[in-house]
Amino acid sequence: MKDAKTLLLEFLAAVTHGQDAAAQFAEDGALELPFLHSLGIPWRHRGRQAIREFQDQLAGLYVDIGFLPEDTIVLIDTPEQVFAEYMAHTTARATGRTLHHMFAARLVAENGLIKLVRESLNVVAAAQALLPGGVKDLPDPEKVIFSVPPDYRS
Repeated sequence: MKDAKTLLLEFLAAVTHGQDAAAQFAEDGALELPFLHSLGIPWRHRGRQAIREFQDQLAGLYVDIGFLPEDTIVLIDTPEQVFAEYMAHTTARATGRTLHHMFAARLVAENGLIKLVRESLNVVAAAQALLPGGVKDLPDPEKVIFSVPPDYRS
């Protein structure tokens, strides 16, 4: 049975191959990127189909996104959970801008499959890379701002 660290490294290796990445998740597994909420992007993807579709979208956003084992630092490692930081060196397809983007994630394993991946990323850096005008292309701020969905719970 695969442990959390093995699952994380295999998930990162399959990041733009949605079907391969999604197959590592439990049927009710979830991929969460809570800070995408602040950009108006769906942040929670539950079930293999939703995860596959989200992972496939990455290939459309970036020319060459990937995570190398040498750019992955595991900070907490137990059989059921792992916390790591990893760096992508990629090019935004829409703008041609190079992005060196660090992610941090907690992965929870259950019965040799991924139950949860909760990733954090710098959404400002993503907006700067992906949007033609960078953050200037984001909508004007509301009176009340939530960095994550108002009903978010860890």
